[in-house]
Amino acid sequence: MLELTDIRSFYGAIEALKGVSIEVRQGEIVALIGANGAGKSTLLMTIFGSPRARHGVIRFLGQDISQLKTHEIARLGIAQAPEGRRVFPRLTVLENLKLGAILAPAANFDRNLARAYAMFPRLEERQAQRAGTLSGGEQQMLAIARALMSEPKLLLLDEPSLGLAPLIVRQIFAAIAEINREHGTTVLLVEQNAHQALKLANRAYVLVNGRIQSTGTGAELLASDEVREAYLGGAGHH
Repeated sequence: MLELTDIRSFYGAIEALKGVSIEVRQGEIVALIGANGAGKSTLLMTIFGSPRARHGVIRFLGQDISQLKTHEIARLGIAQAPEGRRVFPRLTVLENLKLGAILAPAANFDRNLARAYAMFPRLEERQAQRAGTLSGGEQQMLAIARALMSEPKLLLLDEPSLGLAPLIVRQIFAAIAEINREHGTTVLLVEQNAHQALKLANRAYVLVNGRIQSTGTGAELLASDEVREAYLGGAGHH
């Protein structure tokens, strides 16, 4: 479904991705783990054309999207819940969700809204509240729900558990599993919380300094000494 081949991408003058190739197949949850600064967020942003890949090809459903503009890429059926839960703080929960729905057929709005509220009941309780007054966990739920309102074929999630309490993290990961299972949405997940991400993912890639260091099923990487040492032991575990 999504194929990155030998992608090189720069963040200012710094080469953030140094020839990265990954593949996400239809219906999978694929996790991308790695330390801070490894290039994980840059990879997601490069898929969306900002920054643009300087080298290599990005294909989505067989189409080369490497040179498309961000809104053109979104229109093909890719949605992103960016790092830092960028919700529109002055708008209400419902208004945020309406903005997410712009690309989807208007006739499906009520169904998609009901689905979002079923997944995140807190959002329904707070639908008239300004998004800026929500807790961090609720804002994260809103960012994911907003992305889903566009009926994406592929959902990109950037650090959905960042800074959240363990209980909320479990809720968020349960929701990601449900999105994948119930709605058939393919998910590419960038995550610091390697343990949770690998438990959830069908397959995963480990990104180190802008290069893919290892890949395997979630279970294989969970069992790998190298990965455990680096991301599940002292250093990468929160």
